[in-house]
Parts: sequence; structure tokens; C-alpha cells
Amino acid sequence: MKRLSAMLITSIICLALHVPQTTACTGITLRTAGGLPVLARTIEWGGSDLNSRYVIVPRGHVQQSYTPGGTTDGMTFKARLGYVGLAVEQKEFVAEGVNEKGLSAGLFYFPRYGQYETYDSAQKASTIADLQLVSWILGSCETIDEVKQAVKSVHVVAIDPRASTVHWRFADPSGRQIVLEIIDGQARFYENTLGVLTNSPGFEWQLTNLNNYVNLFPGSAPAQQLGAAQLTSFGAGSGFLGIPGDVTPPSRFVRAAFYQATAPQAASAEDAVRQCFQILNNFDIPIGIEVARGEQAPDLPSATQWTSATDPTNRVIYYRTMYDSTIRSIDLKRIDFARTTYQAVPLDKVKQQPIVPVDIN
Repeated sequence: MKRLSAMLITSIICLALHVPQTTACTGITLRTAGGLPVLARTIEWGGSDLNSRYVIVPRGHVQQSYTPGGTTDGMTFKARLGYVGLAVEQKEFVAEGVNEKGLSAGLFYFPRYGQYETYDSAQKASTIADLQLVSWILGSCETIDEVKQAVKSVHVVAIDPRASTVHWRFADPSGRQIVLEIIDGQARFYENTLGVLTNSPGFEWQLTNLNNYVNLFPGSAPAQQLGAAQLTSFGAGSGFLGIPGDVTPPSRFVRAAFYQATAPQAASAEDAVRQCFQILNNFDIPIGIEVARGEQAPDLPSATQWTSATDPTNRVIYYRTMYDSTIRSIDLKRIDFARTTYQAVPLDKVKQQPIVPVDIN
């Protein structure tokens, strides 16, 4: 039976409670001209390096959930399906991933709005930590309907009850996508036909808030006469004048929705992946914006620690990091999940952006 280190528990609590630090995630979804979905997202934490890694999980791999207090005496679960995930802080805590059937899953911070069940040690055999739910789902489910049924069979708790809650995004290769939020101990599922997700407040509120920006439109605003004065735009794109530019979750939700909706359809999934990364450049959060005057900013390149994109049709997951903006990929079709061993590998071997000189000869 394993126990989380005191340092890691403290990190998890700080990740959730230390309000001045950036704890943000922005998710979008693009479709190719042929209708194939590509999901992408960022993950932010401006306090310290999340020590992120990718994990390759074979069929048959067994894990046990942590319970409050940081002990592994919760639900034991065995992967029926192989998957690849991107984990934060600890290899068991997969924040985003895709399995060999093309089901993708990811968690997004959801502070002050969600509320899990109260932990009951009598139910520990069916209790799973929120930070391990993605791993369990990826190893167990092939479709959205299976996800919804599976979640009903478990009790989701936090490792530390003082920590923030999260909410989740699940999608299958058909393009169907749902959001799971646990409020007052009850699981609530929302069909996410828009394909955008950020953080708090809840998903339904974010959709309602979009109506406040009904005036936005692609292109440029036409000139108009205001009394004796003629008003004209200063440049292209004035139809988006008034779109929120700050890094709060409601503003990122609005911006992501409009950037996603106006993006031209890519011819292929790989082109859509490139387009996702380009759009999500707009959501990179620089270090310093969340630090109060007089406080010392952490020594990190960015609060956006990594960005990923998932092609569920072709079973490929892509990522880049704050240390290296090169887009890297893992093709699940090249992995024999019946034979491979469990692997946990740092996303960056060298934590420094490479600068390559131009060959002028």
C-alpha cells in the first residue's frame, strides 16, 4: 500500500487553493472537412513545474486508487484497454489521454463550484480519486454511453477534502462529447456540442454567458454615420471588437468559442491538429500576470505548461510544452498494448527551448 509524500499532498492542495497562481485549462474541438473531430487543450499552473510525463499503459495493468489522506487503499482497477496519457505531478494522475479505441478523456480545474461525495471508508472498494478517474475510464470504456454507465458505479472523492474539484471532458471517435460535473455529490452530464471547455463557473453558465457576445461576428464592421462624423474600423477583424482578452475562465471560454467557430475547416486531421495548436497559442499564459506587485514570479518559461491535441480517429496524441514548442506525437496504432510494458517518460528530456541556427550554405 503506497502513500503520497507530504510534499506532493501539499502541492496538490496548493494547486487547488492558492488563488493568485494560474490554475487554468482551455479546451477546443475542430472538425475536418470530412467531419473528423480533433480535440485540443492547454493546462496551466504558474506555481512550479508539474513534472509532466507521458504514460503508456498496457492492457492488464493494475492500479489502486488513493483515498483521502494519500493512501492507496481505494478501488483496484485493471485496464481492459491500453491507453496513452499525459500525467501531472505523479504518473497515476493522468490529466489527458486517449485509449486504443479512440475514446479520449481529460480533467479541467473546477474550483469552488463542484462538490464530490463525502468519503466513506465502508465504500472504499468502489471509491476512486478524482485525479485518477481519467486513467480508470481510459482503461475501461469505448463509448460515451459506457462512460456514463461506469461513473454511476463509483464514488469520486478528492485526495484532500480541502483541494479544488475538477470537471471532465470525454469524447469518442463519433465526435460525441460530454462534460461531467459532480455537484452536491451527484454526477451531472452535459452534451457538449459546442466542443469548448474551460473552468469555473459551470458548463451551463458558460453557455448562457455566450449570449452576452451576440454582437460579435467574423470580418470587419461596416462604416457608419454618427451625426456628422463617419466611423470606420482601424483595421481588419473589427467584427470581434469587444471580445474579452483576459485570462479568466469565462473570457477564455468566449474567446475559444469564437476562434473555434470561425476557423476554416482543415482538409485532414493532421492539418486540424496544426490549426488547434495555432488557435491555442492565443491562450498561452505568461508568467507574471498572476503575481501580485512585490511578489517574486516563479522561474518558469510559462504558466501554460503543455498543450495537447488528440486525433481519436487515427489514434494519435500530440503535445508541446513550455520548454519546447516542437509538436511531438505518439501513434497508438504503433503500440502493441498486449505486449508493451508500463512506461512513464518525462515530456521533456532537456528543459530548454532549442534554438537551431539557419544553415545558410
